Amino acid sequence: MRKGRVIAVAGKGGTGKTAIAALLIREILRSRAEEDICVLAVDADADSNLPDALGISYDKTVGDIREALLEEKQRDATVDMWSQFEGKIAEIIVEEERYDLLIMGRPEGPGCYCPVNHIIRMVIDTLTKNYDYTVIDCEAGLEHLSRRTTRDVDVMLVVLDTTLKSLKTALRLKRIAEEINVDVKKLINIANKIPHGAEQMLREEAKRYDLEIEEVIPFDPLIPDYDFRGIPIVDLPDDAPSVTAVRRIAERIM
Repeated sequence: MRKGRVIAVAGKGGTGKTAIAALLIREILRSRAEEDICVLAVDADADSNLPDALGISYDKTVGDIREALLEEKQRDATVDMWSQFEGKIAEIIVEEERYDLLIMGRPEGPGCYCPVNHIIRMVIDTLTKNYDYTVIDCEAGLEHLSRRTTRDVDVMLVVLDTTLKSLKTALRLKRIAEEINVDVKKLINIANKIPHGAEQMLREEAKRYDLEIEEVIPFDPLIPDYDFRGIPIVDLPDDAPSVTAVRRIAERIM
């Protein structure tokens, strides 16, 4: 039985998923600072921005391992990809004091990679048993659901902004999760980067799409400022608007 909870952060590209994932990890660790817990952070977006948001560096990704093993498999059909994959994954996990980071890396290249995607899912399923919380910064769009690489999650935070495309993506995520029977125990719609005075309009528009916005994160000018200056998002002050909003979300899902 899995030890901890799995939280996925999904939605259209550009809605601020990575910032929310990073702040969520920060708030989980802050709220349980007196406890001996460990979090697994999974960067499943091909752009791999989560390490920068957390202020850490990395050497290799799951994609690098995948490519190398596929080449090896083509040379030798007897290679046991699962056993080699599992061992190499342990080597590339970035270990911090209270959390570990796994970067998925670039998307698949040409050819059928279905068996390797299956191995990736098995690895994630295996790893999550060793952590109190797993936070997955999903790739933009819907592929993680259609390929079932984020199956069996406890909470999926679907991030929207003030664009119509983000509303449509949230609606499609909801429908796909229902259609392919992905075991998402709770789906929460989060409005992010919302300017002052725009919340009510967005809520009303979301209702037209049968979506309920359960949490709102206001536009925080510090985030683009930190991003421009190369400062990790997790170094935001405790009273920053985005931090206090994500703190409410963390308290709710914990």
